[in-house]
Amino acid sequence: MTAASSKTRIAFLGLGHMGLPMAVNLVKAGHEVHGFDLVPAAIDAARAAGIPVAGSGADAVQDAEVVITMFPAGKHVIAAYQDELLAAAAPGTLFIESSTIAVDEARTAHQLAIDAGHRNIDAPVSGGVVGAEAGTLAFMVGGADEDFEAALPLLEAMGKRIVHCGGPGLGQAAKVCNNMILGISQIAVAEAFVLAERLGLEHQAMYDVVSQASGQCWALTTNCPVPGPVPTSPANRDYQPGFAGALMAKDLGLALQAIEQTSTDARMGRLAHEIYAAFAAGEGAGRDFSGIITDIRKGDV
Repeated sequence: MTAASSKTRIAFLGLGHMGLPMAVNLVKAGHEVHGFDLVPAAIDAARAAGIPVAGSGADAVQDAEVVITMFPAGKHVIAAYQDELLAAAAPGTLFIESSTIAVDEARTAHQLAIDAGHRNIDAPVSGGVVGAEAGTLAFMVGGADEDFEAALPLLEAMGKRIVHCGGPGLGQAAKVCNNMILGISQIAVAEAFVLAERLGLEHQAMYDVVSQASGQCWALTTNCPVPGPVPTSPANRDYQPGFAGALMAKDLGLALQAIEQTSTDARMGRLAHEIYAAFAAGEGAGRDFSGIITDIRKGDV
């Protein structure tokens, strides 16, 4: 595959809430996509969306020029690479790892791919299911310049903003830092709305002030944690994700791991992890992460 390729044979592994719409957008862009997932419901959804599904991960990758993985955790990526994918793929296959995993796991996956005679970039995403469906995801990419350039047309079919962050693992580094900011800011916005409620301030008035003032942020203007001011926010759908609280807890766990590995004084990051871990252990596991406001109202955090 070169950057000029108009049609690329792609194996897309991990056809969940994020992966399936990403794969669909690649098909819409004219690429040949074969998928695989371990979950029967995901396989059914993929077939319904017109994505051919292989019998195994190895079957999916054997004729692919590019392999894209979107898995729940780093252990799944490394196991899949070691157990079947790298051995089954043709020499020189470009592996695009789009799961959100630890920086050291991304670098391990990269080295495994290189040692097996392949190419690899880490390219985690931001933008949630809505961004995946709309093809407006942000990609944070780590890897060699030539591999980034080769992957760029495919990333542009799935996303709106693609940033090459540097060498292997640095896409994941950008993602973990971004989501630490997001988790902290979502808590701050939720706490501020609860405080505003108890002071007698209406939600709309609070939003109208802060959205045009120095407190403005994505957690407010896109993911507003109260119903009303932002009609498309999960708060208007009883906090249906979106981006589930369990996933935010996982990402903040990756941030905590990086904080400890680098001996960084990041007290807000540590506290945000503690708060979201408690939220995910309760009703927050399957609710949007903006639903943290419900725990704050109850005084559970």
